[in-house]
Amino acid sequence: VQLQACGGGLVQAGGSLRLSCAASRRHFSSYTMGWFRQAPGKERQFVAAISRSGDSTYVEDFVKDRFTISRDNAKNTVYLQMNSLKPEDTATYYCAADEYSTIPTPYDTLYDYWGQGTKLTVSS
Repeated sequence: VQLQACGGGLVQAGGSLRLSCAASRRHFSSYTMGWFRQAPGKERQFVAAISRSGDSTYVEDFVKDRFTISRDNAKNTVYLQMNSLKPEDTATYYCAADEYSTIPTPYDTLYDYWGQGTKLTVSS
């Protein structure tokens, strides 16, 4: 499956942005989906994941009150709604698809397919 992430850009602190990730595969609903991010000079970190049907999510604690993950299986798309953005959210955000996990997982080694990333810059 090919993943195409978009929606990044430059936003001021306190602002909101929604990232989208479109999948090429017909059976998109067969994949658990996740969002990860990587800031310059730092390791990639998990942000959020969502189950195949969308009825279960796992959002990392440091963004739990500000970020929401959702998906529209009819559109083969997963979203990351980001509110109250902070400069420390600046990173390249990647979406990923996990073919085998039945629950949302934070472990990047379990994801089989990765998008190219979309860059978010939050100015103070």
